[in-house]
Amino acid sequence: MAAPRASLAVIGGSGFYRMPGLEQLETWSPETPFGAASDEIVIGALSGRRVAFLPRHGRGHVWLPHEIPVRANIWALKALGVEGIIAVSAVGSLREEIARGDMVVPDQIIDRTKGDRVRSFFEGGIAAHVGFADPFCADLSGRLAEAAEGLGKRVHRGGAYVCMEGPAFSTRAESALHRSWGASIIGMTAIPEAKLAREAEIAYAMLATATDYDVWREGEEDVSADVVAAVVQENVASAQAIVAGVARGLPAEWTSTAAGALRGAIMTDPARISAETRERYALLIDEYLP
Repeated sequence: MAAPRASLAVIGGSGFYRMPGLEQLETWSPETPFGAASDEIVIGALSGRRVAFLPRHGRGHVWLPHEIPVRANIWALKALGVEGIIAVSAVGSLREEIARGDMVVPDQIIDRTKGDRVRSFFEGGIAAHVGFADPFCADLSGRLAEAAEGLGKRVHRGGAYVCMEGPAFSTRAESALHRSWGASIIGMTAIPEAKLAREAEIAYAMLATATDYDVWREGEEDVSADVVAAVVQENVASAQAIVAGVARGLPAEWTSTAAGALRGAIMTDPARISAETRERYALLIDEYLP
């Protein structure tokens, strides 16, 4: 059966397991060259735009950060025709001015994850190196911030997101180190999600909710799963409304700002790429190979 179509996707993080307001619902349980996605994808109309929703950790939160089948998730969204992803995430604050419950729309990432996370689609006889200087889409990020401000939310535009390995939270020394770098927030899931979205030429932006102060702030309760869950529940409805506002405001002709990311990025001599590899990666590379 052919995949449905959607132009915008929402990846829901901790506590964000459904997207209310979607109409004319379809569900799709994709199989990809990289296995099954985190959960079935729900596709529907939201403010007149076809939107796909995927819970990053699965409904009921069954996937740890390093277990999430990110390649399957992003591949499935690409197969749907998605051009932009809004990633909703719970994060810890590394700055005094970013309080619990504040929204953050970051513009940079520091990758502190480890080698067992696969950061690229490409392997087995094909090498590609995409640019990643600016990991988040400035256009989608601006729209997220505007939608959040329109709802009266306290929003911080920009800042570096530290992606740690997890699943345990930070040590105090790590928290102090990340603050010394000038980073703003810390989480566990932006990598490899953002890198794979770039390889798939899908624009990627994040709406992050600060749930805690990590473990650096004296006199503050240390981060724990209970603390995160409590703040997330308070902010899920706001995040859902912000996403709906972005979908409503996107122009009909909006296209991915990551389009063309693979142009010139494939280093392998096309003559050395096997027919099997070409077929495997056709969704991504067809237009770039003779």
